[in-house]
Amino acid sequence: MKGSLAVCLAVLLAACSGGGDAPAPAPVSVNTVIVKAEDLQNVIELPGRVEPVRTAEVRARVTGIVQQRLYTEGEFVAAGQPLFRIDPRELRASYEQSEASLRRARATAANADAVVDRYRPLVEENAISKQEYDAAVAAARQARASVSEISAQLDAASLQLGYTTVRAPISGRSGRAQVTEGALVSQAEGTLLTRIEQTRSVYVRFNQSATEMLDLLQRARQGEIELDDNDLVPVRLILADGRDYAVPGYIDFLAYSVDEATGTVEVRAEFPNPNGILLPGEFVRAKIYAGKIAKGIAVPQSAVSVAQNGGTVFVVDSDGNAAIRPVDLGVMTEGKWVIRSGLKEGDQVIVSNLQKLRPGMPVKPANISTGRNAKPAATSKPGSKQPDGAQQGGAK
Repeated sequence: MKGSLAVCLAVLLAACSGGGDAPAPAPVSVNTVIVKAEDLQNVIELPGRVEPVRTAEVRARVTGIVQQRLYTEGEFVAAGQPLFRIDPRELRASYEQSEASLRRARATAANADAVVDRYRPLVEENAISKQEYDAAVAAARQARASVSEISAQLDAASLQLGYTTVRAPISGRSGRAQVTEGALVSQAEGTLLTRIEQTRSVYVRFNQSATEMLDLLQRARQGEIELDDNDLVPVRLILADGRDYAVPGYIDFLAYSVDEATGTVEVRAEFPNPNGILLPGEFVRAKIYAGKIAKGIAVPQSAVSVAQNGGTVFVVDSDGNAAIRPVDLGVMTEGKWVIRSGLKEGDQVIVSNLQKLRPGMPVKPANISTGRNAKPAATSKPGSKQPDGAQQGGAK
């Protein structure tokens, strides 16, 4: 028994000692890019709403019954074009009454002037008293004042009569009629009849966070962002269906106060809209090109993993292994994330097979790229080391 036990132990020891170390895992083939600092467009994406460049509310200026709508809803109307007719009979009667009162006042004034003309030579001959002459002069003046008063009343009546034909205050696209024939409209309430909007050019209004606006201004003062010298800030639009709007616009208004309710700053851009593609009330996404980021760093979107606490990328360390690197993300532009911090020029960032990687896992770069034009580079054997200069030299 003792001999058999010794033989078994010897066999086990031989098996353990003869196996050697476990083989190293095979490196994962990945694509990489070499980080390069360059001037980048500072793009800010914000949701916005389209607004007409000019809007006019057409309201009733007299009280009465709507007799007729004189325009076609939704069509272009010219300034001064009749839109509605309100029953004018009551106001026409008031006008005629004022006109008759004016004729009577003018006749009274003419008679008073004639009396003064007759009294003038008589008072010089002392045929009448000075008091009678002064009374006649005062009566003539009062009659002329009455003529002026009633003449003003006639002008007001004429103006009110003219308001029974409601005209377009501006040219533009007409809206839906808010009243129908037979409706009672009120001057006191200013009953809304319709709206007219000018949309050959439109505004897009959006709100920028006050914190982000302050950060932008601070970075501009520090030289990190270079703003345009002529203060023109171009804006591009992405429509609701994902298409790009072909015509760029420019910022034309920036509020210098913060909305207390939302903590945002209002920004507005104006866009040409000759074909009427942009509709008032439509939601769009605006890309604001607010200067350039001096010596900025950007990596492809596929290289970044985004989580609640920020973004991370995998880089190739000096031993040829994958290393995870947290990064501070800026904005995304042209399919790339702008990296504010966490990467430096010359870092080799992995852009493929991220789901297979774990920190410390060996990797084998299949290509080394410096940006848009990827160039294949010679790769070293797993486990061998190359100086950083050799890696960057292969990327050139």
